[in-house]
Amino acid sequence: MESNDWKIEGTDDEETYMTKVNFYDNIDDSMLKFAVIIARHNGKWVFCKHKERNTWEVPGGHRESNEDIIDTAKRELFEETGAIDFDISPICIYSVTAPDNFDGVETFGKLFFAEIHTFEKELHSEIEKIAIMDELPINWTYPEIQPKLLEEARKRGFLPKKDEIKWLFFDVGSTLVDESKVYEDRMKRIAEISGLTYEQIYKYAMSFYKGNKKGDLEVARQLGVKLPKWESQYERLYTYTKDCLKKLSKIYKIGVIANQSLGTSERLENLGVRKYIDLIIASAEEGVSKPDRRIFEIALERSCCKPENAVMIGDRIDNDIVPAKQLGMKTIWVKQGLGSLWNITDESEKADMEINNLSDVLKYL
Repeated sequence: MESNDWKIEGTDDEETYMTKVNFYDNIDDSMLKFAVIIARHNGKWVFCKHKERNTWEVPGGHRESNEDIIDTAKRELFEETGAIDFDISPICIYSVTAPDNFDGVETFGKLFFAEIHTFEKELHSEIEKIAIMDELPINWTYPEIQPKLLEEARKRGFLPKKDEIKWLFFDVGSTLVDESKVYEDRMKRIAEISGLTYEQIYKYAMSFYKGNKKGDLEVARQLGVKLPKWESQYERLYTYTKDCLKKLSKIYKIGVIANQSLGTSERLENLGVRKYIDLIIASAEEGVSKPDRRIFEIALERSCCKPENAVMIGDRIDNDIVPAKQLGMKTIWVKQGLGSLWNITDESEKADMEINNLSDVLKYL
């Protein structure tokens, strides 16, 4: 991928470019000379002020000899912000070409995104101070470069604009709630009824899940046994669910769109997260289930939210991602639980973003 952005200084006879910023997916590692880190903390921007400047800048700096570029990013983030506990991910390669920069030669760096959790109390570098801001600064140190880096991060899904995203809708099972013990219990009971071992049932079920089918349901059907009751008492929150919802609820409206039995609100209350949720749309109460698009339409209507201003976050491609995309919602596939085994077979099944666990949502929203 390449994106050109020029600053033009025009005359009647000629046009002279001042600064050109390009973006790439890959480049030879030896050409990377810089690391720049777009950083956030609790949903706010983190910027640095150099001791000799009155402007704000994104953390970053030069790569040292024989240093891995990810180590450059981690070192610069610590030196310039005091970040000691953080998650960091690569975004893309960027380059800068300007007359006053390396004699106009195109230079390359790597752009990263970091979610900072904890800061050291004092800074130990040329940085005078950091600022944690709700909005982007006006007085940039590098106004021809830094805003373009943030815009590219937005385009690649790392920084959705707050004025674009109003509502986040979550699935419940294997998204907010860990259902692994429930599935384990169900498969053990199928094993008892059928006379097979748990290991045999588990292996059989996994083969169906990897084929984009409901493994427990298919195994019970194939063996001619009744599917055991869903024992919700074994459900537990993922360890990061509460913290994730707490932080996101300060920025967005939070909703649930889920195939659930009666009493979803009470169960979420008992799990300690109901207070973070503004709207619950559950199949038992609504009389319609995912993947039927009508349940998503109900949620959008009651939230007074346009599809383009909403994100659906779930573990199931068939139930969460496909119908939400059809309506024009943004989508995030949380690859947790058995839904992570789904094999993408069509463009319609591709989410706007894939994450490995719910806590990763905080890196991008």
